[in-house]
Amino acid sequence: MSDSFLLTNTTAATMRGEGYGLIEDAAIAVKDGRIAWTGPAADLPGQYAALPTRDLGGRLTTPGLIDCHTHLVFGGNRAREFEMRLEGASYEQIARAGGGIVSTVTATRAASEDELLQTALCRADTLIAGGVTTVEIKSGYGLDRDTELRMLRVARRIADLRPIRVKTTFLGAHATPKGTDPDAYIDDTCIPALKAAHAEGLVDAVDGFCEGIAFTPAQIARVFDVARDLGLPVKLHAEQLSSLGGTRLAAHYDALSADHVEYATEEDAAALAASGSVAVLLPGAFYTLHETQKPPVAAFRQHGVPMALATDWNPGSSPLGSLLLAMNMGCTLFGLTPAEALAGTTKNAARALGLTDCGAIAPGNRADLAVWDVSDPAELSYTIGITPLHQRLFGGRA
Repeated sequence: MSDSFLLTNTTAATMRGEGYGLIEDAAIAVKDGRIAWTGPAADLPGQYAALPTRDLGGRLTTPGLIDCHTHLVFGGNRAREFEMRLEGASYEQIARAGGGIVSTVTATRAASEDELLQTALCRADTLIAGGVTTVEIKSGYGLDRDTELRMLRVARRIADLRPIRVKTTFLGAHATPKGTDPDAYIDDTCIPALKAAHAEGLVDAVDGFCEGIAFTPAQIARVFDVARDLGLPVKLHAEQLSSLGGTRLAAHYDALSADHVEYATEEDAAALAASGSVAVLLPGAFYTLHETQKPPVAAFRQHGVPMALATDWNPGSSPLGSLLLAMNMGCTLFGLTPAEALAGTTKNAARALGLTDCGAIAPGNRADLAVWDVSDPAELSYTIGITPLHQRLFGGRA
């Protein structure tokens, strides 16, 4: 298929306005890989009538899905920790015993760039097969300059080798290496690594983990100050396991997003609304860690905070490779509506990455589209373990 064509006989969930933005019997005109027009087929402007046409047989078309929070590049696995959790160990207990993030750091440091690339490509292929057209990928399993930069180079290479858009996030403030003072690590390792990664053009955004087992708001703020000086947007793992003020810190820095946010409060929701930040919900981690504290979805709704959903694909707390399953979990575990779940993996996920040219079927946007063998968009959140993808278009190309 060329990158200029006309899609017809489809129900389009445009994700414009409220709800799904549904258009029955829609037509979608694509020119040079971007959406030129969409609307009822009966209203198609004559200038697009001569484009090569593809009849979609009544199928549903949505924007390509966006996974806005992943840790896709890592070495090893943590299946043993899964067993430990089933035996009653908590996330914090595993981390303090030398497991958790630090165990993945050891495996990631030991892996070559090519080894990390090959395993990450397999994970990217899984997301692509599920209709994902844009993915965010974090560093954070190096905790030293060389490995952090190696992870980010791998993330950049994925975009060169696969039809998927990659946004990179520097997450040097993910954990403290064993035997290292957290303040010294931030000043002597994390910040210099951030500057080096930025100088190499490897960073689109900066993240941190604000938690009792990770870093304090004051320590994260030092990293965010440097990010601001470099002109980089920030986001934050906040309020996942406790309430430390991370969400308000994210809002103070006008963060793209605050992620996890299970322990966020009504005041936190108001702060996110004021800053325009997205609340990224990660039900895979909630499920895997057997958590019981749910994010304050009602407060986010009340204050008009955009909510996104993501897999949080990582080897420890969320080994989840299906964004569709994350949508189902967002509905069944957190009480989102199917329309909110789809918005959370399209337009709100785009916003969480600072992107304005994807996430909705709208003129001028990239023709990143997913065509599904369903008729009702709620089916995408309703089904479990099924991937009804018929076709995925990336910049108008299959």
